[in-house]
Amino acid sequence: MRPEPQCFWSPRLTPEVWARAHAVFDPSGEEDEGRWRMDGGAPERFELAWDSVRFHARFTPFRHLAFFPEQAANWAWLKARCEARPLRVLNLFGYTGVASLVCAAAGAQVTHVDASKKSVAYARENAAVSGLADRPIRWLTEDARKWVQREGRRGALYDGIILDPPKYGRGPGGEVWRLFEDLPALLSDCAALLAADADFLLLNGYAARISSLSLAHLVNDVLRSREGVIDWGELALVEAEGREIGLSFFARWSAES
Repeated sequence: MRPEPQCFWSPRLTPEVWARAHAVFDPSGEEDEGRWRMDGGAPERFELAWDSVRFHARFTPFRHLAFFPEQAANWAWLKARCEARPLRVLNLFGYTGVASLVCAAAGAQVTHVDASKKSVAYARENAAVSGLADRPIRWLTEDARKWVQREGRRGALYDGIILDPPKYGRGPGGEVWRLFEDLPALLSDCAALLAADADFLLLNGYAARISSLSLAHLVNDVLRSREGVIDWGELALVEAEGREIGLSFFARWSAES
């Protein structure tokens, strides 16, 4: 049981059902931070799957479970693109690696970058659980901006780039990341890493102040010299009764006309 600020409406389950929760998240007052109260009935981690990819869910101090289920719509989109032809994919802010593993399972060569050493370790663990440890995946604990700049100087090129940045974060060297201040420059540097026949760029954002339309305009701005299609929208979880909980926004460029 965890609070969700986007749910303004009344819960449909009865208090008796909620009282049976094995894990309850108590907010600390800081945004998304807090502590879990466990009654011993919930394991430290538990295995889940999407398509052929398997991964561990974990109770984090940031309310979520070490993956974001609404991203399944993007995973399906990535899988289809990577199955169409062999791609070299860069996944920035890759977290615990589900998107990287979806691409790798579909035949892509993947470079996975995250500033958190623990998150990269979890991603490698998820690769082993999925039987994908031998796939061509580079696991890197790096600041995304510095890594992209170095790749640009090296002349590296990718067929697809995934960006799933947080609103705020810190790099392994203490580098500060602020979404609204830093995203335009990073996205511009990413555009320079796309090969001439690149296939896609996927941008996802969680900040409440952002919108899918603004992300689409930003993607269009940095890729205006390329032909292709940009689609954009909101990702949501759907309750059993059909009510939708909007959780993130995306903009996706693909080379198809």
